[in-house]
Formats: sequence, C-alpha cells, structure tokens
Amino acid sequence: MVAEMFPLTLQGAEVRRRGKRLLGPVDLSLPRGGFTAIIGPNGAGKTTLLRIMHGVERISAGSADWAIDQAAARARQAYVFQQPIMLRRSVAENLAYPLRLIGAEQAARDRLVVEWADRIGLTASLQTQATRLSGGERQKLALGRALIRDPDVLFLDEPCANLDGPATREIETLLQATHAAGTTIFLVTHDMGQVRRLATDVMLLVGGRVVEMGRRDAMMSSPQTPELTAFLNGEILT
Repeated sequence: MVAEMFPLTLQGAEVRRRGKRLLGPVDLSLPRGGFTAIIGPNGAGKTTLLRIMHGVERISAGSADWAIDQAAARARQAYVFQQPIMLRRSVAENLAYPLRLIGAEQAARDRLVVEWADRIGLTASLQTQATRLSGGERQKLALGRALIRDPDVLFLDEPCANLDGPATREIETLLQATHAAGTTIFLVTHDMGQVRRLATDVMLLVGGRVVEMGRRDAMMSSPQTPELTAFLNGEILT
C-alpha cells in the first residue's frame, strides 16, 4: 500500500531574498483532493508559494513538510511552468523523457506515449520537434509530460496566461479530467473566470501572506476580508 503523502504542512514558512521578505510567514495544512486556485495581485508571492510547496524554492525560515519522506513525496508530484521548457527533441521523445527517468520499460513507454499524445491532441505531431509547436501545443505537451507518470499532486503556474480561448479550453478540459481522476491540483492564476470554472477551493495572497482561504463558492459570494472584497471588485491591492 502506498503511504499517504498528505497533509502538506507549512509552519512559519518564509522566503527572504537580499533582505526582502517575498513570502510569509505562512501556516497551512493542505489536505488531499482539492483543486485549489491561488490568486492575488502581482508580486503577492503566489509563484514563490507554489515553488516551496513543490520543494524547489529554498525556505529562509519555518518548514514545508509532507506526511512522508520529502524525496518520496517529490517523486509523486509534477510541476508545469507558465513558459514550458521543451527538450529539443520530438514530441514523442519529450513525452517519453519522464518515463525514462523512472526506468519504465520500453513497451510501457511506447504505450503511454501513444496514449498521451492522443489525450493531448498531438498524435499527428509525434515526430515533430517540440520547439516548433505553437504556444498552445507546447503547453499541452508540457501538461502531458507532467501527467504521463500519473502524479498524486500537480502544481501549475499560470498555464493558460498566454493562450487563446480554444487552447485555454483544451487545457482546462485536461485539468478537469485530471482532477476527476484523483489528482490534487494547485493552480496559480489571474483569470477569475478560470477560478470559477475549475477550482474547488481558493487561496488569496497579498503581500506574501495568505489573507483568506476557503471553498470557492463561499469566497466568491461572501468574502470575509476587506482584501478579498477589494480584489473581487477589481481594486488595486498593494
């Protein structure tokens, strides 16, 4: 039986760079199963929070711990950047790369590459060099590459920020199916429509601190803090 990796617990977590506090202190206990949208103004610390949750950002103080060993937890996560990094190889080789890292057998790699190319709509481009894809295609490839190992947790940093409507719809459809299949998702986004379409929970950051967190519908209809009220009204928060 696979050990339960949740909750993810942050205790007094802070990130400081060159004497400036970028995030924190943050105290959270995050359970399995949600689709949490992380919102807030530019510079609020959203990406920094996502990165410390994933374990790729150095914490200056406090801690961010899973319920299991950190290395084991990392192996069960995936992260998709706003600007996806493509290997200078074919679409097929990009999809196969994470499977190679975990030592999957050739037959399993070939089967999963074909399966995921179909799921992300890139079957016809399997032999195309990934760097020649459009922005939407690259983002779908990055998402497929993240999901091909069936992670328990998916971190997403503005995955649709530079995409048009049809490409955004395709990404969101993939994300909805991924969450329905049992993956816990944390999504940084500025798109409040996307929050309403996808999220089960919402976290608002302002000035590096979590000022409100809760179920999406309750937060959207009955904000409990002046910061969330102002943010939903389109006011500028500093």
